[in-house]
Amino acid sequence: MSDISRNGHSGSGQPGRIGIGLELDDIHLKILEILRENGRISVAALAERVGISRANAYTRFEALRADGAIKRFTAEIDHGRAGLGITALIFVTVRQQMWKQFRAELARMPEVEYCAITTGQHDAMIQVRVADVAAVHSMVTDRLANIPAVKATETVFILDEVLRRPYVLPGDARQAARQARRPAPSEERDDVPLGKMRFVGAAEGRAALRKDD
Repeated sequence: MSDISRNGHSGSGQPGRIGIGLELDDIHLKILEILRENGRISVAALAERVGISRANAYTRFEALRADGAIKRFTAEIDHGRAGLGITALIFVTVRQQMWKQFRAELARMPEVEYCAITTGQHDAMIQVRVADVAAVHSMVTDRLANIPAVKATETVFILDEVLRRPYVLPGDARQAARQARRPAPSEERDDVPLGKMRFVGAAEGRAALRKDD
């Protein structure tokens, strides 16, 4: 495993499940990028895509798992096809001395897909997936409302999930920036599509106003 970069200094790495403190280089990130597209890809195909040997790909893949950078493999389903066509966000205000009870009660609710502690007006955000609106109403009024730790709730229904990525990587933003390009001077146009803004210099703006006069 000499090709794997490690960091054994306390506090300088990101220890995983067994604490080997793996430092991710560009090849590790490329492996994660490919696995994001296809988590069932073979080691041979992975090695070919990355441009490294099969042994190197296997060693790096196992190191990512051992370190906890890859937590688990799972399936992504169509929730509508599975009978869970309604998704809602429930914002919860929690009685501050009862967080432990709130967490315990939430763990008993199978409809809850995700929960995060938040800043702002509310203390937590819960995402639930259920079969119909009545199920959301029942969950909020019959179950959450009866938890002593819950002080108040606010429910928002999701109309359309525009974008959901399995995960993001540090290089995603840099790659998008490289792909973006400014139009050449010959491509610049005076008409601006609806929904976009065009910033005009002060001198140009004054000249346009004089023409209008």
